[in-house]
Amino acid sequence: MGEEHPRKRSRQHFESEARHVSLLESPQCETSKWYFSREEIERFSPSRKDGIDLVKESFLRSSYCTFLQRLGMKLHVSQVTISCAMVMCHRFYMRQSHAKNDWQTIGTASLFLACKAEDEPCQLSSVVVASYEIIYEWDPSASIRIHQTDCYHEFKEIILAGESLLLSTSAFHLDIELPYKPLAAALNRLNAWPDLATAAWNFVHDWIRTTLCLQYKPHVIATATVHLAATFQNAKVGSRRDWWLEFGVTTKLLKEVIQEMCTLIEMDRRRNMPPPPPPPRRELTWAIPAAVKPVHMARAYPFHSYPLQSSRQAGIW
Repeated sequence: MGEEHPRKRSRQHFESEARHVSLLESPQCETSKWYFSREEIERFSPSRKDGIDLVKESFLRSSYCTFLQRLGMKLHVSQVTISCAMVMCHRFYMRQSHAKNDWQTIGTASLFLACKAEDEPCQLSSVVVASYEIIYEWDPSASIRIHQTDCYHEFKEIILAGESLLLSTSAFHLDIELPYKPLAAALNRLNAWPDLATAAWNFVHDWIRTTLCLQYKPHVIATATVHLAATFQNAKVGSRRDWWLEFGVTTKLLKEVIQEMCTLIEMDRRRNMPPPPPPPRRELTWAIPAAVKPVHMARAYPFHSYPLQSSRQAGIW
């Protein structure tokens, strides 16, 4: 008998999960709330209840974002569609646990749904093949195996089951707002310099990969990003000192969001910091003074007759 593939999943697994979603208390009310506090994200996510700690969940979040970026580039879809898929995954794992749902399957289904939501059609067959080749890139025969009828249809059914679970978990709420449009509007309104605009866009790409989009609305993230980019570029924006008020962001909220952003930047810096080099190994060398003739110590000074100096000094006793 052939050995079962280590990542083989069944459609029944996702169908049972979908049935579980329908039994949640007030699903429509719960899934309509897509913004959470930092405490809710860090302490009360479904994965935490299944024994997955914050560090592990952060690693899994980074993993599916990297996977989605690779899959989207392989399929030649826009960055907006890729970011939309990332936010779908973020929302999904605030309702479902990583312990029960494979992030590569959910990520693939998210990108397929994001293509529909962003009116960027992508054939299911292309998504299935590209995803399979990335997941099993360590296997040289994967690109051949996925084109076999049985393997292709089995993996396609798994992706479709993941799509069904995504839809039921999100209550079919696919209208995802991203910070890109409010950022473009803010940059145009403030007549920002190209360097500042480039820095702001790069920041937004990074924020999408974090839970920041689960904590704050897009226009808040966009406004704080412009302020942060201006600070790094040492540039002045706006005709008034508190220009962010024009975009519906209070000074208190702006400071709060920027503090979160600085924390994320510091965490990323520490994560990417190379480990310190090991301390140099010190080798002990026993040097004998040239003026002293090397003799056997036992013969020169027997243990019982070492020349001792009195510790007694005048004026002490």
